[in-house]
Amino acid sequence: MLDQNAALGLIDELRVAVPEEVRAAKRINAEGERIIEKAQEESEHIVARAQEQAAFLIGERGLTESADVESRAIIADAHHTAEQIRVGADEYAVSVLVGLEADVKKTLGSIEKGIAMLDERRAVIDREGATDADGLQWEEEAAAPSPDTR
Repeated sequence: MLDQNAALGLIDELRVAVPEEVRAAKRINAEGERIIEKAQEESEHIVARAQEQAAFLIGERGLTESADVESRAIIADAHHTAEQIRVGADEYAVSVLVGLEADVKKTLGSIEKGIAMLDERRAVIDREGATDADGLQWEEEAAAPSPDTR
């Protein structure tokens, strides 16, 4: 049925062709493994860079949060200090105004005493002028308008 020579020729051709195909398949397989290995290395590199970036961002966020907390503390301290300064300034202003009020009252009292003393002198002079023996001075002062010193 089959020609033995033809079958043996086919077997020889297969023997020669199969190793070449096996070698080609091995080369393709090796190339595929090399591509997969390179892709694996690249993916590991990408993952490492992503982890570095994530660590940087986490650290930066931590610094930002820390700076935010610190700035809030500084602002709160500044508000507290400003309030203390305002309270101190108000207390000082009140003490100065109370002292000024006392000085003004004392001065006003002196002015009132001075006016009362001058009024007394005028009254004494007026009485002495009215009791003058010849009465001449009294009539002259009554005729002339007296300046109002108040």
